[in-house]
Amino acid sequence: MIRRAVPLLLASLLLCAGAGQAQAAGYRYWSFWERDAGRWVYATQGPSLVRPSDGDVQGFRFAVSEDSASAVRPRGTADFATICAKTPARDGRKRVALVIDFGTPSDAPGGASPPPARTACARVSPDATTAEALAAVAKPLRYDTNALLCAISGYPEKGCGEQVSPKQRQQKPAAGKDSPPDGGPSLGLVAGIALVVLLGGAATWQVRRRG
Repeated sequence: MIRRAVPLLLASLLLCAGAGQAQAAGYRYWSFWERDAGRWVYATQGPSLVRPSDGDVQGFRFAVSEDSASAVRPRGTADFATICAKTPARDGRKRVALVIDFGTPSDAPGGASPPPARTACARVSPDATTAEALAAVAKPLRYDTNALLCAISGYPEKGCGEQVSPKQRQQKPAAGKDSPPDGGPSLGLVAGIALVVLLGGAATWQVRRRG
């Protein structure tokens, strides 16, 4: 029984190790978010199409993500009142609070050092888009030929939405207080470890039963 159990356990270990190491390629880009009821929600439209209302909070996060489902949220929980406290309201204008998170060193291209995250309050015309609000407080902005936002306040200097292979990716950035948990063991790894423990216990029980 032991001879049969050992190969099975080894196969299970290899299976869970592969699950832990498997990682899809990601893309390095600025993701766009909207604050809704105190939580960040991934925007369904680009910043050049969204026309926020007075009092809205919008966020941008630079990171390496596989897709929108795994995108990392901007860090910080500052609300509109805090961000726009020093920007008084004005007739014929609206105020939009912006959170700009430049990411972590592990997200930075070519070993660049990301600037610290910051907030800004844009006071713009009532029909202004989020892109226009961002341009009012965080120039220079850089876009590619497909109108993809490539850089905010000149960061990063080069590149735009480039693919990053699993080998190039380092550890994921630490999650903020309201960011989705990441960097922990994958579900496949946890399941594989549980399977190994279960099989090991079953093998021991069979040996004792037959002894």
